[in-house]
Parts: sequence; structure tokens; C-alpha cells
Amino acid sequence: MKAPFESNPLIERLPAHLKQFIKPQEYSDYTPINQAVWRYVMRKNVSYLSKVAHESYLNGLKKTGLEIDNIPNMYGMNRILKEIGWAAVAVDGFIPPNAFMEFQAYNVLVIASDIRQLEHIEYTPAPDIIHEGAGHAPIIANPEYAEYLRRFGEIGCKAISSAFDYEMYEAIRLLSIVKEAENTPQSVIDAAEQSVNDLQNNSGELSEMAQIRNLHWWTVEYGLIGTVENPKIYGAGLLSSIGESAWCMTDKVKKIPYDISAANQSFDITKPQPQLYVTPDFAYLSYVLEEFANKMALRTGGLSGIKKLIHSKSMGTIELSTGLQISGVFSNIIEFDGKPVYIQTQGKTALAYREKELVGHGINHHSEGFGSPIGKLKGINLAIEDMSPKDLKAYGIYEGKKVTLEFEGNITVSGKIITGSRNLQGAIIIISFENCTVTHNNLLLFSPEWGRYDMAVGKKIVSAFSGPADCNSFDLITHVPNSKTIKTLKTPERKELESLYKEIRSIREGKMDTKKAFGIFEIVSIKHSNDWLLPLEIAEILHNEKKADLLKIVLKYLDNLKSKRPQASHLIENGLGLFEN
Repeated sequence: MKAPFESNPLIERLPAHLKQFIKPQEYSDYTPINQAVWRYVMRKNVSYLSKVAHESYLNGLKKTGLEIDNIPNMYGMNRILKEIGWAAVAVDGFIPPNAFMEFQAYNVLVIASDIRQLEHIEYTPAPDIIHEGAGHAPIIANPEYAEYLRRFGEIGCKAISSAFDYEMYEAIRLLSIVKEAENTPQSVIDAAEQSVNDLQNNSGELSEMAQIRNLHWWTVEYGLIGTVENPKIYGAGLLSSIGESAWCMTDKVKKIPYDISAANQSFDITKPQPQLYVTPDFAYLSYVLEEFANKMALRTGGLSGIKKLIHSKSMGTIELSTGLQISGVFSNIIEFDGKPVYIQTQGKTALAYREKELVGHGINHHSEGFGSPIGKLKGINLAIEDMSPKDLKAYGIYEGKKVTLEFEGNITVSGKIITGSRNLQGAIIIISFENCTVTHNNLLLFSPEWGRYDMAVGKKIVSAFSGPADCNSFDLITHVPNSKTIKTLKTPERKELESLYKEIRSIREGKMDTKKAFGIFEIVSIKHSNDWLLPLEIAEILHNEKKADLLKIVLKYLDNLKSKRPQASHLIENGLGLFEN
């Protein structure tokens, strides 16, 4: 079988920890009902969105080659997306936020390849190919917006999460799955909704990841552009929802000028949004993103940055002023006068420079953790990294010398220097000792029996971010979600209905005689009397064939169906409007 990501070279350069989320699209799994759902939504969207969507959307539909009548094939999409510098991959529902954003940083669009069931044709909380393919793909044909999306991924995947964030992700993923699955007991849905509500009500202080996800939601997913008085739609969640795209244009939805405060506005994925943000143009999105990034530990580093990593209890990296990067799970910090003076990781740790692991400093060498002083030597204004060879020799920091280094904050390192490593500018970034003792006051931090001691050199922490500096340093193929999406039930009744949809599709494509359409209607009206979309497609065929008498019978049936199924009444009306007008 062909690999699911063969047709676009952008995907081939993805790291292994992202490729683990990619799955084959399995195009043959799409049923005739799935195809009919796609066609209905796309026809309605193109008709309505031509009036309310940003001009980039309709232009993008043409550029990305999305068809109205057929669910897009990933191979075909990739051939076309390649022309605008992007690619697409299929995944199973929601994937972790860091991974989702990292895909964007590589110019790869993540597409949940399942499609919503007919009963959720207007809106589904689960990501699906209508949302991703028809919502995200067209708008990225706009170069300015595409760069915003890429840059968002680049910054967003470095945002530091909390343990709460991953718990919330799993709860939302499960809720989206059980709500989209057919015949899920209401008690199961209620329990999943309660779990999400409980977490939302006890979220505490928002992490960087929670804040940047809010920005993503209010722009990429649910963004409006233009003026508050006359906005246009560009967010994929709105572009792919025939219900909410109309709802959002009414006065019932509050319109707010977009700014950085949106980072603190949480959202409920299960309900229509009560307010939306309006950006004046795509360039302003990038302005706010950079404004937010300036507040992230990625750019501020320092004591607050390392504390965020400790609180996250997950893999993270700090970068020192020398460029040395320390990646691992940070467990402890000693601070003095508002500054970090000693940092400690637990478990596997790797050291890197410019996102490349340093030879001899991978997880095999630092398997039990890593600790090092940070900052300047006590009573000396010149930091080690700024010392010339002459200065280093004067202070006894020299290979083969036994030395005692006293750092600010009462951190003492005493041992014999074996060697050192320098960065490209010639500054020392690591000093290695033997027979070394490291203490903080009377607390022993490192003992000579533990082997070689590698001390990081850096007067301050300039950056702290989520994930490793070099993704090849760690085995990251461990984060696949616990839950799996639930496929459509294949009952005998469903199989028969699918076959009828298939025949109508064949008639529309000119592969079967149109005279059979009314006979299929008679079967549907008797044996599948709750279905509204197939009679609608039959009415369209009869309308086009000018079979007025037969069309009148089907229209009367649909009129009765509107009374029988009031929740589908407006869907039937909208569908009739697509071909009657």
C-alpha cells in the first residue's frame, strides 16, 4: 500500500514524532451519504459565503482545486497545495495542540479525514474534512494569511502547557467523539460534557498554551475581518458551518475589535460562540501574535520561564545566554535575589546548541538528570562566558587545574577541570570536572562518586519553551491520544439507504437513467421516511429534467417532512433554494 503522505515533499521532512499522527485517508471508506453531505454543505457554503466570506475564500476554493460534488482526495489536494507552498495530511480527530501547531510551522495542514454524520450537517464539535478541507485549505491560498498560520504554528508549538491542558485536551477529544458517533447513549454524552464543564470551571491561571489556543480559536477558527459594523468571515470554523456562518452575522453575536485581550477569553467548543473578534486585516493578526510572543517565556526566559517549565511537569528546554540549550523535565530551581542560581532536571536530559544535540551530551550520558549553577561568580563582574583566555587562566579556570568556583547565591563547584566546550563565537558553554563536589550552603547537589560533572555556562536564562531543542534527542513517539474516533454503524437498513444514495449519485453523474429516480424516491418514502437529503437530491434531478408532475409529488412529501422533522425544516428549505433559484 502507498504511504499516506507520498505526494508532497513538504511532508517528507516532518520529524518522526509528527508522522506518528498521520494516517491513510482510505478514500474508499467514504459512503454515498458522506459524499451527499459534503455536496450539500459545499453548495450551501459557496452560495451563502460568496456574500459574507472574505474574498480570499472563494479565490482559494479555485486555487486549491476543491470540488463541490466530491470529498477531496488527499493526494489531489497535495498536488495542488504544493503550488502554494503547503501540504496536507490526514489524522484521527483532534491531535495534541503542540503537535497541531508544529504541523503548521512546517506548512502542513492537518485534516481530520472523517466526515460529520448527516444529523450533524450544520455543525459538529469534532474536526472533520469539511471543517479542515473546506474551511482551512481555501483561505491559506492568501499568502499573507498563510504566513500568519505558519508563524503561529512556529510560536505556538513552543508555548508551555500545564498538566491541566492535556487533561482538558483529552476530555474535549472524547466529548467530540461521543457526540459525533451514532446512537451514543445520552448518559455517555452528559458525562463527557460534565467532565469538560468541570475542567473549564476549575482551570485556574491560564498557561501559555491555553492562552495561545484562545488566540488560535478567535482568529484561525472563528475570526472575522473588516469592521465591527461590516465584518467578513475568514475563520475555518465559521466557513465550514452552514449554521454558525449565518448565525454569526446576526446581532445576536457580539462583535469585538480583535486585540491581545482575546488570549484570556476562553471558549466552549460544544456551543455557538456568543461573541467574535474582528481584525481590520490579516497583517494585524501577525502584529498581535508578536505582541503575545513577547510575553512568552520563549522570549523572556528568566526565573518565571523556568518556573513555568517546572509547573508544566513535562518536557521543556531552557536556553542560556551562551546559546547552550538544556532539554528535559525540570524539577527544581534555587533562586537568589529574584534570579535563578541553580537549575535541576530529573530523568533523561540532553544538551544542545542551535537545536543540535552536542556530541557526548545526549540522554545516555545524562540519563539521571542534570544540574548546574546559572549566573555570575561571587564578587566578579565578568561572567565566565565573557572571559578571555587570559582572564580564564588568571581565575584558574583551565584544563588540569583543581578549582573552586563560588557563584552568587552560595552555589559552590569544586573539582578538577577536565575539558570545556565552546560555541561558534568562542565562548565557553560547558566545563567538565572530575572529583567534583557541588553544594548550596550545606546541601549536597553533586558528589564525586557520581562521576563526571558537566557544568553549564551562562549568566542568565534567555529563553524557556516547550519540547526539546533537538527532537532527535528523545523518543517522542509516545503521545498518541487514548481515544479513537467511532465509525458509522453498518446496519442492514443503513446499507440499503447507502445503495439508494449511490444510485442517485450515479443518475446525477449520467451513469444511470434518470427515469429510475422516482422509483428510488418511492422506496425512500416508505422504508427510510426520516431521511430528508436523498428526497432533496431526487427533487433536484426531477427539477432539472423538467418532470413537473413527479417533482410536485416529491415536493409535497418534503413539505410534510418539514412538519414531521421541524429540526430539518430549514435544511430542506435551503436545499430547495439551491436549485429552484
